Amino acid sequence: MPDTVSALGSPAGRREGPAKVTGTARYAAEHTPEGCAYAWPVPATIARGRVSGIDDTEALALPGVVAVLTHRDAPRLNEPDDATLAVLQDARVPHRGWYVALVVADTLETAREAAAAVRVSYAEEPHEVELGTDHPDLYVPEDQDGTSGEHLRGEADNAFASAPVRVDVLYRVPPLHNHPMEPHAATAVWRDGRLTVHDSSQGSSTVRDTLADLFGLAKDRVTVVSEHVGGGFGSKGTPRPHVVLAAMAARVTGRPVKLALPRRQLPTVVGHRSPTSQRVRLAAETDGTLVSVVHEVTSYTSRVKEFVETGAAATRVVYPSPHARTTHRVLPLDVPTPSWMRAPGEAPGMYALESAMDELAVALDMDPVELRLRNDTDTEPDSGLPFSSRHLAECLREGARRFGWAERDPRPRARRQGPVLIGTGVAAATYPVLVSPSRASAHARPDGGFEVRVNATDIGTGARTVLAQVAAEALDVALDRVRIRIGDSDLPTAPLAGGSSGTASWGWAVHAACTRLAETLRGRQGQPLPPEGVTAAADTAGTADADSAYARHAFGAHFAEVGVDTVTGEVRVRRLLGVYAAGRILNPRTARSQFIGGMTMGLGMALTEDSTMDPAFGDFTESDLASYHVPAHADVPAIEAHWIEEEDPHLNPMGSKGIGEIGIVGTPAAIGNAVRHATGVRLRELPLTPDKVLTGGV
Repeated sequence: MPDTVSALGSPAGRREGPAKVTGTARYAAEHTPEGCAYAWPVPATIARGRVSGIDDTEALALPGVVAVLTHRDAPRLNEPDDATLAVLQDARVPHRGWYVALVVADTLETAREAAAAVRVSYAEEPHEVELGTDHPDLYVPEDQDGTSGEHLRGEADNAFASAPVRVDVLYRVPPLHNHPMEPHAATAVWRDGRLTVHDSSQGSSTVRDTLADLFGLAKDRVTVVSEHVGGGFGSKGTPRPHVVLAAMAARVTGRPVKLALPRRQLPTVVGHRSPTSQRVRLAAETDGTLVSVVHEVTSYTSRVKEFVETGAAATRVVYPSPHARTTHRVLPLDVPTPSWMRAPGEAPGMYALESAMDELAVALDMDPVELRLRNDTDTEPDSGLPFSSRHLAECLREGARRFGWAERDPRPRARRQGPVLIGTGVAAATYPVLVSPSRASAHARPDGGFEVRVNATDIGTGARTVLAQVAAEALDVALDRVRIRIGDSDLPTAPLAGGSSGTASWGWAVHAACTRLAETLRGRQGQPLPPEGVTAAADTAGTADADSAYARHAFGAHFAEVGVDTVTGEVRVRRLLGVYAAGRILNPRTARSQFIGGMTMGLGMALTEDSTMDPAFGDFTESDLASYHVPAHADVPAIEAHWIEEEDPHLNPMGSKGIGEIGIVGTPAAIGNAVRHATGVRLRELPLTPDKVLTGGV
């Protein structure tokens, strides 16, 4: 049946759903031009040093091998802004896994075999890969957009020392890996000096601009297509080495080249969440009112490119206090470059803050929901700006009602089923409203249909569907009359899908273009459209990125019930519920999917996902899905996601906030707080695996 729903707020089905479930949706590695060759990279096997020699004789002797690219003969690139993309440009090895060669062959199997036959010798240098909180090279990075650096308010240390109720605790989160279902892949073709790439990316406009700069091309000589993307979680938010290598190989061989990274190589070349050590000090009056908040976050970065895991940024938003200090410290090490991973900063930072709030509630002998309600505010603590909307209290109250919080026995170890202790926990969540300028066009056809063009990227979120709904409402037409074209850098330029900003950014431009088109059509009432139709375009630069007089954030509350087996140490989540205040929900079906997906990822962060940096080898020991454990179906209970109706006129024409990341933000703390309630033991290092539970005194 045709989908004629047009109004935003309706649960329209995913437009690309049939193509995906029937296998007709093609991803980057599923484009195979005639004469296509296959590439396989060779990663460095030392943690730091230089390549002293490469013997590719055996590899080149294999039938079907086309070329072996190394720093000796690879095309020279212009210096990139992102140093992780300077692949095969010199002999240096900044970390284990850095690419030192690339094999191109007629088949994937031959390329893989030949890559194993390349012999590389090294001049090793001493390396350092372990994060230490007292290392002399730690530094406070420059503040960027208020999210990093150090922020001071009042006299935090003196206020802490004189307060009647205090907690001083340390939390640790290990390195975490994005591991999207679709590995990073690209298929590159050069024809007549023009480069076309199918890339698994969260933003093909950015990839186009980067490739044009690296290869010295005009931007209109590069096309990057990212029509379907099988997840990214931030790891595809910036161009990665695979797309540069594919373009290099295609130029050298004169053939189309396909490169799909092996999953075991992803942790070292596509970014990861930096480990954090977080000291949180909270001080309060006896009635629970916060008087001092100190949050110190220590993380590492690589020596290739600085990246800061901004864990204290959310602390500057959530709870007011007259005195505060939030600090980020970073240590450069010989490690792969960390990068964005779903809710970068907020996910690990709110785990620490909301766990500390639970510890403060215990010290106060106060209900943890009540403690958060007593520290609600109408203004952002750091900036002093009024919130455009803040309904955290409503989320907490509605979540408590739905979860049955009033029946909770606050005593730890009060509920038991045989050897299983049962407990419940709560945590707040927040995520900033981000938006970037975008362009879009809307075209009316003589047959009564409409085509909207914007280089948005659908990474599995349902962007096509929601943008069509935005267009249909602005045009006041049925949804099935609107066609959406996205995922091609030749379309009107748009920002990447990241920071929960995609729908707000693209939707603003789509709404503007469709509103202009509707006005044009109203002026032509009674007149047939010309054969070529009528088009209107919009560019939101100067409006979408204009300064706001308001602090704009989404908020939420998470509730969890867990069972902790005192014999095996296993923690099982029995119930998980989230309530969100995220502006106008544009599509309940796709929104619920995003909330539940984020909560599932938060469950993995709390209980199963763990990565270890081997100090001797400088490598992650958990490099695939057999060793890096993401939640399986059996780990995930029935998850509930709800939201409150929130009208906010200070956001965008749709009145929406981002929803892709807030689901992960409060979930780990809610689960950790539930484990403490179940057992009476506070565990402060994620994930909460059986070994930690059993050795923690449960």
